[in-house]
Amino acid sequence: MNGAPLPDHMIIAPILVPLVAGAIMLFYNDSNRQTKMLIGLAAVGLTFLVSVELLADVKSATERGGTVVGLYRLGDWPVPVGIVLVLDRLSAMMVMLTALLAAPSLIYAAAGWHGKGQHYHSMFQFLLAGVNGAFLTGDLFNLFVFFEVMLAASYGVMLHGSGPERIKTGLHYIAINLAASLLFLIGVALVYGTTGTLNMADIARALSRLDGADRPLFHAAASFLGLAFLIKAAIWPVCFWLPPTYAAASPPAAAIMAIMTKVGVYVILRLSLLVLGPDAGVSAGFGAPALMIGGIVTMGFGMIGILGAPELGRKGGYLAIISSGTVLAAVGFAQAGGGALMLGGALYYLVGSTAAISAFFLIAEPVSRGDGGDDAPQEPPDPLRERWAPMGLDTVEDTSAPASERTVSWLTMAICFALVASMLAGLPPLPGFIGKLAILRGAMQDNLGPAGEFPAILWAYLAMLILSGLGALIALMRFGIRRFWANEAPAPRILALEVVPVVLLLAMIALQTLRAEALLNYTHATAIALLEPGTYRDAVLAQAQDVRAAPTQNIVPDLPRDGQEAAP
Repeated sequence: MNGAPLPDHMIIAPILVPLVAGAIMLFYNDSNRQTKMLIGLAAVGLTFLVSVELLADVKSATERGGTVVGLYRLGDWPVPVGIVLVLDRLSAMMVMLTALLAAPSLIYAAAGWHGKGQHYHSMFQFLLAGVNGAFLTGDLFNLFVFFEVMLAASYGVMLHGSGPERIKTGLHYIAINLAASLLFLIGVALVYGTTGTLNMADIARALSRLDGADRPLFHAAASFLGLAFLIKAAIWPVCFWLPPTYAAASPPAAAIMAIMTKVGVYVILRLSLLVLGPDAGVSAGFGAPALMIGGIVTMGFGMIGILGAPELGRKGGYLAIISSGTVLAAVGFAQAGGGALMLGGALYYLVGSTAAISAFFLIAEPVSRGDGGDDAPQEPPDPLRERWAPMGLDTVEDTSAPASERTVSWLTMAICFALVASMLAGLPPLPGFIGKLAILRGAMQDNLGPAGEFPAILWAYLAMLILSGLGALIALMRFGIRRFWANEAPAPRILALEVVPVVLLLAMIALQTLRAEALLNYTHATAIALLEPGTYRDAVLAQAQDVRAAPTQNIVPDLPRDGQEAAP
């Protein structure tokens, strides 16, 4: 484990637990949804406990001055030949965030949504396994494997419940992700062709030895990989798929899919600073201008979208776009030479905004519900659904009753909506405000240009940081006034199972506010480690044995030149 006091098999548990749980659920008839729910909640709870242990161990190891990573070699094959899982402060934080978002989404599904199709709980667990694997893997090929596991499960979760609008949007979603997967494969092939390895740390080592002929090809590989993951992270102009997709998905599906855009952000962050960071020689900072400009434009696009979108679900999609743009731009500044304060603030903002967006998707459907006489869950009216249902095109497996019939008041929903909107708009003292303030502070201290002047692009980022929050505040306040104040229609029937998950996420946000200093210290230390990629690289490659003979990439031996003897 290279110095970290981590149990040998603990690192693989966030992948193995949901994978086994999802497989076990397949042996149960789908009518036993309550049993599947209990198995799913137990798996999520166990994964959360494991993530707490992993985060505490890696935190204590780094605070004692030890290595920043814990390693798990599958099959005990040496690095970089074998498959390796790598745990550091960033991956531990993301695994814990995934577990924290999974439990509320599962509880919300018990309101009846898991009864609208087959095998929802198994697909949900497989999605968690893919997400956790993407956060923990240490090589590109297995990143592709976990990426595909995540996407394959997300197709089923997104299409759960059927309906023509959901199917039409889901097919677009599948097509976009298949294109991204193709770009990913092309990038992986080019990386292996130029460096002879797919281990991320070994790629960073090999990049310093590339000659002038191979380096442009490696830059092309980085461009393909970057585009693939920027599509997943929903950067402009490849973000048009996200608002309709997340709006069409069921609330619990959209809530857990909020973490999936952060998988793209995570990979961009990891590769940008590890492979193309300050130790990359002439390749250092490659792609940073695209991240900075693209992130700023993405924030502007999201702000315009949330002001113009009529549906609350689509507003949530644009909020996710704003969150991604904010973090991606900060990554670009960090890659271009920015300091740890700004990046640490962006990581703090990432945690809070992802939790708030997940809560927003859960609350959007009940708040938008038209009248209150029907059994929950009730989706917004769809003219296409009403027209095509007699033709048999709107088929769901059943509409099982919710696990509990207890309801809550309309005032409770109004309070929850106001708190979620305040978080997403960046109002004090919530984490949205603290995170943006930390980014502003870091920009002031870390990114001064020559003679103490700010670069113009940094001014644009800081302005958009404020304007995007203002746009979210105007859009959500306008909707809230119209829905909760000016609307004279009878309040809809809201189940307690639809509010408890939102309250849990709000409690998480409140805890992040109360423990802001501790979490900011953690994200700041994480940013420092990311900006020192040599520590990560050396810790991983220290596990390598002498099986990495460089000539293994060259099948044809070097031929002797004129006047030279062939090498023995």
